[in-house]
Amino acid sequence: MFFFASIKQFFADMRRQKMRTILTTFGIFWGTASIVLLFAFGQGIRESQTKSMKGMGERIAIFWPGLTSKEYKGLPRGRRISFTEDDIQMVKNRSTVIQNISPEYSRYNATLKVGKNTTVRQVKGVWPEFHEMRNIIPDTGSRFLNDNDMAERRRVIFIGNLLAKDLYGKTDVVGETLLLDGTPFTVVGVMKDKEQNSSYGSRDTRAAWIPTTTFAAMYSIRRMDNFVAQSKPEYTMKQARREINGILGGRYRFDPEDDQALQVWDVTEAIDFMKSFTIAFQYFLVGIGVATLITGGIGVSNIMNVVLEERTKEIGIKMALGARKSYVLSQFVVETLFITFLGGVVGFLFAFGVVSLVGDSLKDFIGVPRVDMIGGLLVTILLGIVGLVAGIFPARRAANLQPVQALKLF
Repeated sequence: MFFFASIKQFFADMRRQKMRTILTTFGIFWGTASIVLLFAFGQGIRESQTKSMKGMGERIAIFWPGLTSKEYKGLPRGRRISFTEDDIQMVKNRSTVIQNISPEYSRYNATLKVGKNTTVRQVKGVWPEFHEMRNIIPDTGSRFLNDNDMAERRRVIFIGNLLAKDLYGKTDVVGETLLLDGTPFTVVGVMKDKEQNSSYGSRDTRAAWIPTTTFAAMYSIRRMDNFVAQSKPEYTMKQARREINGILGGRYRFDPEDDQALQVWDVTEAIDFMKSFTIAFQYFLVGIGVATLITGGIGVSNIMNVVLEERTKEIGIKMALGARKSYVLSQFVVETLFITFLGGVVGFLFAFGVVSLVGDSLKDFIGVPRVDMIGGLLVTILLGIVGLVAGIFPARRAANLQPVQALKLF
């Protein structure tokens, strides 16, 4: 009965203070909607950027030849360190931390021709496990290079999906023939489309890959451009880099602690940075919404103070008739929480509707915004805190009024 009486009293007060109540409720509504929307869009941006970064691969690093920066065992600094396919095989055999590794030969100005269509693209020579490290997934009916291709030096090629469209006008081209620098190659696979916001050389969608054995024989190249390594899930890439430096340092006699002997791009560091940045950005956006919500809470507190002034005589009469302080306190808190709840529910439903309505249309720009349970729970807790803080002070003032004092004010 008390709850329904408080609600009835709330609507009576709202009719007397229509504009103030509407503006206050709107403040709570907008604060809630802001938090939910900013959290949802921040989540979408974070997931989209992380997914795009992982388009390069997970737990990988790319190694290029470098120059030694330290003297080591009587050898001067400034020596150039480059490597062969045999070196990579040695690392693969000796390593306890590496899960996958592949050399990478590159030809940046290779000519690819199909009929009258000709294009110049980057063609790479790699091992079969390369596609696992770099998240290069064959499309339906396709395959990547395999061990038999390597052993028999087959003239087979795997191409990016956009390169397939450039050359053939379609992606269903498995079994078709193309000319690579005038030499016929059979297309064994086309890459499945993926998101990728970083690369070295060229984007995977317009690149092509052939076996390292075929590449070396075709272009008479012995030393590779770089190699790619992937750590096992239970190890970090930092541990893998240390082990690789130790193995190659022993063969080429450079200090394993010399970080210039091999130039490295550790993709895991970039992914970790992007995660930290997007999380910080997401919470910055949420902070703006929280500030708006707190402003709405101040408005709730103000309107309850106005209500207190208008109902001082009523409170005095109630207390003179025996109403306890807890009754008056509870009545004001319930009314305050109701305003907060009303604005919060409408704000949450509004934000959820916006996300559902426009979410998919923004996929290519900022990812897909998502309202998750954790965000909803945080907003609910925050709303409860705002409502309680906004109502407790005017409620205490009302409960502490003396009946005689309250009646004398009118």
